[in-house]
Amino acid sequence: MSGNGVQFIPVIIVAGMFLLFIVSGLSTKMRQVSDYGFAGSYGGRITNGAAIASNWMSAASILGLAGLFYLKGYYAMAYVVGWTGGYVLLLVLMATQIRRFGKFTAPDFVGFRYESNAARTLVALISITISIIYCMAQFRGIALLVSWLFGMSYREAVFTGTALLVAFVVVSGTIGVIRNQRLQYFVLINAFVLPLMFINWKLGYFWLLPQFGYGKAIITLQEEFGFFWSEPFASISLFQWLALCFSLMFGTAGLPHVLSRFYLAPSMRDARWGVVWGLFFISLIYWSAPAYGVLARLFDARAGNPFKVPDTATADIVTLTAATQAGLPVWLIGLLVAGGMAASFYAAAGLLQSGAAAFAYDIYPRFVSSNATESEKVNVAKGAFLVLASVVMLLTLNQVGLIAEIAAVAFALAGNTIFPAFVLGIWWSRTNAAGVMAGMLTGLFITVAPLLLGDLFPIVKIIFPLTSSAFIGAPLVMLVMILISLATRPPSDEIVSFLISDVHDSGGK
Repeated sequence: MSGNGVQFIPVIIVAGMFLLFIVSGLSTKMRQVSDYGFAGSYGGRITNGAAIASNWMSAASILGLAGLFYLKGYYAMAYVVGWTGGYVLLLVLMATQIRRFGKFTAPDFVGFRYESNAARTLVALISITISIIYCMAQFRGIALLVSWLFGMSYREAVFTGTALLVAFVVVSGTIGVIRNQRLQYFVLINAFVLPLMFINWKLGYFWLLPQFGYGKAIITLQEEFGFFWSEPFASISLFQWLALCFSLMFGTAGLPHVLSRFYLAPSMRDARWGVVWGLFFISLIYWSAPAYGVLARLFDARAGNPFKVPDTATADIVTLTAATQAGLPVWLIGLLVAGGMAASFYAAAGLLQSGAAAFAYDIYPRFVSSNATESEKVNVAKGAFLVLASVVMLLTLNQVGLIAEIAAVAFALAGNTIFPAFVLGIWWSRTNAAGVMAGMLTGLFITVAPLLLGDLFPIVKIIFPLTSSAFIGAPLVMLVMILISLATRPPSDEIVSFLISDVHDSGGK
């Protein structure tokens, strides 16, 4: 969706926000040079929770969720429950044990636990694929915001947004900027919640806690316009809702990209409380997204089109359109856009760097140059970053779906592959390399089955929806892993002994 020319004040606010992050990062660098890559040293449970929440913010949470609530009402609650529930699942089932493994990435964990370079390579390829899909959602969010900021078409905004992202990463990397996640979360939450407070205030709703004040809008939509926003399962079945919810939950636990925060905590108790605080900070965003969706629907209803079904581009920036319809000051709208840009930029950069690292350290040395030096791997990672950014850019040129739905496909893939490999690798010592590889390949097939077989066999789309296939898929993958593991050679005595002595009976380590 293109705007009406360049929005000068919002552009200045966006540029100022990124300048603030760069200056703060340089300051952090001077204070904590040894902590490069971890956004500063451990600063307590609350600040660690803020860093975790900052890690999680993306275009899907800042932009996509509100759009889904706007379009589909209660259906979107599956995203909130699934994404937050995944953190609980991660905390209960895997966080402590993965910390005891001492492995920071999925390929590291799988390669060590299953004593297999082939399994490590497979999970690296899966991680790259997940990064590409998830990054498409971020690029879409960036393009929509750039389109609004500079008044250009969507396709032009995709190219421009990609160039801005790569330039920001290059500049940040060149001058050694450390990402100050705590500051970023503080800025993001204010950029997202402050405009919502103003909208509620202008409508006469309770504005101090706008996440609770917008309930009157739901009642108005029901009584005056006949739109039952909160009616459960009005447009989908209970199975579809549960399938999406659990797929997102499994996928979240299968993407433990926040686990590096556990290594900064002095104890597991502090690490667990950091996740608890992280969930609270994340929930502030998730409690706010429904409010934007409802208020945007109310503005539409009052304009005489209560049942308008907009295009996906309109839905994905409904937070912005709601602020505009409410007549908020341009600086406040600029702050909202800056928050969305920051979340999308940092999420996309992190995903691209993760995918590039998986290629440079897990694939390149095994298939291209077995004697690769560390400096060579670093250069390969930089090149892979640019290649992945180009691939994502080309894939994003076509508007294939809503931001949150694109992200959900990545979570379904993670839930069908990495999540079962981690759970059984931790909790069942008999799982072996043959079992985990057979299971992950099965999970890959299940994820793409709706695209490959859905038209020939409609039942496939029903059982394994593209965004929700892990609900049935993850248990099936675990079953395959168990059966193949039982039919083949067990893992080594060393790994079994490590699991017993170091992972499950570690004396509180």
